[in-house]
Amino acid sequence: MAITQLYSGTEAVGATEHSCVNDSSSIATDTTDGVFQLHLDLSDMVAGDELQIRCYEKCRSGDTQRIVWQSNLVGAQSPPYFVSPSLILMHGWDFTLDAIAGTITVLWSIRQVA
Repeated sequence: MAITQLYSGTEAVGATEHSCVNDSSSIATDTTDGVFQLHLDLSDMVAGDELQIRCYEKCRSGDTQRIVWQSNLVGAQSPPYFVSPSLILMHGWDFTLDAIAGTITVLWSIRQVA
């Protein structure tokens, strides 16, 4: 099985939820099948910052997209590198970043096993 970096970027995450798949504030519905992980460099986080990380997916192709996994990180991170769990996705998924407090520059990568 090949491992690939499907998407990557850098984002100054503020109070608007940011789609990693679209690299915008519009939630995506990617239908690429696979096992995915989100990798984040959070070395910019400081005391008082809070970052909300979400993964959306549909149960079936015609269903409504819902939050299937979420994590909130607060303050400076040690270690500053974060990896999501491996998620099996296929029907309309996205990973998003949202700064609940502060503005946080995040380097990110979505990796796929397929």
